[in-house]
Amino acid sequence: MMKLERQGCRVKRVLMDISADLTRIALAEDGVLTELYYESKRDESLVGNIYAGRVANVMPNLQAAFVDIGTGKNGYYYYGNARAVSDREKNEGKPKVGDTLLLQVEKDAVGSKGAVLTANFSFPGKFLVLLPRDAGEIGVSRKIADPAERSRIRAILKELLPADQGVIVRTNGADKSKEEYEKEIAILLEKAEKLKTGAFQKPPALLLRENHPVARAARDFYAADVAEYVVNDAASYEALLETGDFNGENQPMLRLHGEKIPLFETYFLESQSAKALEQHVWLKSGGFLVIEETEACVVIDVNSGKMAGKGDLQKTILKTNLEAAEEAAKQMRLRNLSGIIIIDFIDMAEEAAQKEVTKRLEAAVKKDRIKTVVVGMTELGLMQVTRKKTRPSLKRQMTTKCRACEGTGRLPSIDWTVTKMRREAESILAHTIYNKLTIRADRRLFSAFAGAEENYLKHLAETFGGEVLLEEAELGFGQYEIRKEKQQDKAFAEK
Repeated sequence: MMKLERQGCRVKRVLMDISADLTRIALAEDGVLTELYYESKRDESLVGNIYAGRVANVMPNLQAAFVDIGTGKNGYYYYGNARAVSDREKNEGKPKVGDTLLLQVEKDAVGSKGAVLTANFSFPGKFLVLLPRDAGEIGVSRKIADPAERSRIRAILKELLPADQGVIVRTNGADKSKEEYEKEIAILLEKAEKLKTGAFQKPPALLLRENHPVARAARDFYAADVAEYVVNDAASYEALLETGDFNGENQPMLRLHGEKIPLFETYFLESQSAKALEQHVWLKSGGFLVIEETEACVVIDVNSGKMAGKGDLQKTILKTNLEAAEEAAKQMRLRNLSGIIIIDFIDMAEEAAQKEVTKRLEAAVKKDRIKTVVVGMTELGLMQVTRKKTRPSLKRQMTTKCRACEGTGRLPSIDWTVTKMRREAESILAHTIYNKLTIRADRRLFSAFAGAEENYLKHLAETFGGEVLLEEAELGFGQYEIRKEKQQDKAFAEK
């Protein structure tokens, strides 16, 4: 059995915190939270699932189609460079409305956009990824750098792999025996066999559920340098034991957490997980990062903070930027930031300093399991990074859009809101039959509306002859309501 404490090695643990509504998966290295994934039963990831879908709409100019897979939102399928398995043989790769297509979810739905679908199926295992449409292709992870090991792997797989299948060897596949590869291929081929029955399913239908969070974590984190898996759910523990992948010679340990103290608290990860949603991240040197996620990209701004004014300016800047490069790479993994990422480092006068920071960032992102590419500096000194997008970021998973600001992060000022309220009130009194208004808002807002000594209310009465009442209400900052009434003229009422 693999020992937890190994000389000169970082101890890695995968923690699986499973509750009735939420599953949390964490990777900790020497007690430091490195990766964190949340998955609610309501918003469970669909990546890897295979569906028999029905084509709902086709856009020939974009070589794309919207496909109903039964998840509430039609998925987006680009067929320009791949042909789906269709129930119409003469469609020449162009699906038609009503066609049945067998497709796999490549990316989860985000916001109003449905899931991204593909006809290039892949079946990931612990060591290998089976590619049924890439017959004869054998790819080996670039992180397996030893030429002799790469050749050994290719020779074994050529012998074991069916001629109509392709495969990619994951980084975890290094130094595995022929028997281990053979077992993995058999498991993956069994999954691929389910595609053969898919064409006879009435769409929409789920053919293969690939992405159960516990099974995915066991698969994706399964590597020689993960020493221990800890799970707090007995059923999941038993299911993982049945795989035969744990508690044996040269295998990671699997342990059931049965203590009353919650799992994340036991390993001091609860407070670390809360910080993963904060906008500011402090550096040891005194600088800090500001992380902003937008629809188009992620921006990480580097600030000198408490380091400003200490010693040689350029040395201070370089030291802060080097530390920021490592921290930015950590935050990308921890928060699952993806897509286009722009890092605004503190301006560096020397080109040598820019190159040093770039190299530090490149070295740091190599630790990431998700493909991350450091593109380089722009002319404006902004570092460009791309990270493969497979699922929503931690922030998008665990936060919801503010109803007051609609996700902008900012609210109108009191002055702007008061001006809007006054224009609205004047417009109603001047152009409608309503002559009595009741304005509901928090005290600070309607006090500003009324003006000093209620001068503005007096102005409304003198100008429009109407009545305006103020009523305190528990509404959000900058929010208000105006109730309109038609009040009978007093002189007419007395008659």
